[in-house]
Amino acid sequence: MIRALEHGDWEAWKPLWDGYLRFYREPLADEITRENFRRLCDRADGMRGLLALDDGGVAVGLAHLIFHPSTWTTTTKCYLEDLFVSRSSRGGGTGRALIKAVYAEADAAGAQSVYWHTQQFNAPARSLYDTVAHNTSFIVYERELGA
Repeated sequence: MIRALEHGDWEAWKPLWDGYLRFYREPLADEITRENFRRLCDRADGMRGLLALDDGGVAVGLAHLIFHPSTWTTTTKCYLEDLFVSRSSRGGGTGRALIKAVYAEADAAGAQSVYWHTQQFNAPARSLYDTVAHNTSFIVYERELGA
């Protein structure tokens, strides 16, 4: 089952979030994690969180979306910023179910498209992504400000 993230989900969500951050080797300060969780639950600043639960009600995956305007359309776009499935639940359809739930959220919000990034070496995830979307020719550039 996929449902909206709720404030009472902290204990279930946090280990998934920590696993996601470990995978990408990106530690975050606790205050950033807590503020992100609040915004995801409150659906503030265009952010929304989804939680995947197994048949026993255990949290096994998450998806974080950001809806934003675009100069290329009069509607919004949906950025799937974070997608993570626990190691024990991978390969069982949870990732695909989360992406379908993201598509449903985007459709309901009237978004023009859903897009996301992943690292080139993330072959297991990319094998799923190749079946639910198309790879574009864009390369992402980034500069940390204040660095």
